[in-house]
Amino acid sequence: MEPDIRIVLVAPSHPGNIGAAARAMKNMGLDTLVLVAPKQFPHPDATARASGADDVLGAARVVPSLAEALRDCAFIVATTAREREQRFRTVDVRAAAPRILSEARRAPAAVLFGAERSGLSNSELEAAHALVRIPASARYPALNLGMAVQLVAYELYRAGCEGGAAQAAPQGAALASAEEMRQLYAHFAQVLEDIEFRDRTESGTHLMARIRRFLQRAELDENEVHILRGILTAVQGRRRHAGEPPR
Repeated sequence: MEPDIRIVLVAPSHPGNIGAAARAMKNMGLDTLVLVAPKQFPHPDATARASGADDVLGAARVVPSLAEALRDCAFIVATTAREREQRFRTVDVRAAAPRILSEARRAPAAVLFGAERSGLSNSELEAAHALVRIPASARYPALNLGMAVQLVAYELYRAGCEGGAAQAAPQGAALASAEEMRQLYAHFAQVLEDIEFRDRTESGTHLMARIRRFLQRAELDENEVHILRGILTAVQGRRRHAGEPPR
């Protein structure tokens, strides 16, 4: 099975960078570009910078939200240029490439890139199973968006050419899709509300974010999601039997 890899640009502000990303993708054999709420697209600057990758650019899918972009994706990585205080798993881009290719042979995989000025927010990163770092000088580690796409696409192409583990899909069930995980988190949040389990941190807003992060690191498959949701449903049912009216 050919790998299905989506390059996802979140809120790109400069249309020229969209075109540069499309050209970088075509150079390295990638053809699925997804744009989340781009500031300007289509645009002549995007077409000019695509320079021979008009087919990739013309097939780009524009969606209003990251959730829509990732709906049917399973393995998801997000690029980042800065250290994050939260406990995200971070992998060097060269080490990550074979895993992305391998997972993309059994279910769609996505690589996320953030807006030019701000990158990806912590809430956007929560959709990822791991963060990808591109080595760069500590004096100025931020890369141009088109350049970042080029480097990641190159590592994916290089990993594919090397063969070996990257050529075969991993054994076992595919990871749960982003939509299935979204439904799990919504269910989890509802049960926490039902049982009045409150966030004990000072701000009172970190509990679900932490739950999301450790479950993303666990890389659940579809069956495991069903097990967890079955447990959550049983908790809700037990409370109703104890006299709590259904919400």
